[in-house]
Amino acid sequence: MRSLLNFILKYHYFILFILIECFSVILIVHYNDYHRATFLNSSSSVSGKVYNSFHSVFQYVDLKTANIELSEALSSYRNKQKKSYKDNQIKIVDILDSLYIQQYSFIPAQVINNSVNKQNNFITLNVGRKQGVYKEMAVVSANGVVGVVKDVSDNFASVISILNHNLKISAMIKHSGYFGSLNWDGTDYRFATMYDLPNHISVKKNDTIITSGYSAMFPKGEVIGVVEKVNEAKGSDFMTVSVRLAVNFKKLAHVMVIKNYLSKEQLNLEYTTKND
Repeated sequence: MRSLLNFILKYHYFILFILIECFSVILIVHYNDYHRATFLNSSSSVSGKVYNSFHSVFQYVDLKTANIELSEALSSYRNKQKKSYKDNQIKIVDILDSLYIQQYSFIPAQVINNSVNKQNNFITLNVGRKQGVYKEMAVVSANGVVGVVKDVSDNFASVISILNHNLKISAMIKHSGYFGSLNWDGTDYRFATMYDLPNHISVKKNDTIITSGYSAMFPKGEVIGVVEKVNEAKGSDFMTVSVRLAVNFKKLAHVMVIKNYLSKEQLNLEYTTKND
């Protein structure tokens, strides 16, 4: 309190000058129509900019919640799509009714750790066994294929990214149905390579590459990317194709884990057949 009084005593002439100036401005604005209109317009402009800045901040804060809600809505939509169900009907010409059982469901998740600059990259998700996630489940985003679940704990899961030498995906050219294996060569996070395509087929730039469905993990038709370049090897019966990946792994934030309800049945049958 003593310091405040000392400050007022020391600068009382300056403080008095400021008060008189403010009083003068108030009188001018109050009794002069032109100055009053100018002042109101200026104050409205300043306050508008302040409110707009606060609105932008609040929008940014709300963006995380909006993204989570969008991811959950997308998962719900995918769960209801017809291709998430398996036709369980034995078709006879005279029978027109269709019966389906659900084969796939989609569990929304957030990426909490990710890498793109290593030879073998992994992703960590904020879901685990308690959320119904287990090993060897496929992971996709709204844009395309992301990877496969490698390990799980109660509340987290590690995912082998497409950007990993050890992951091979059965891929297919959408327009022709020819399939091969897709693998990352470890150089550019934007591209992967598709192998084992016969030389005689027609492959063009921007042809869509999708999952073939020839595994118990990925449903058929999940987008992987588009053809960037065709590499025909002389003296070989097969070609390789450079594929521009649909997912931007440097901006990956929200994904979906795909649960195949029939995977165990399929794998058991294939194992039995292979070992007969």
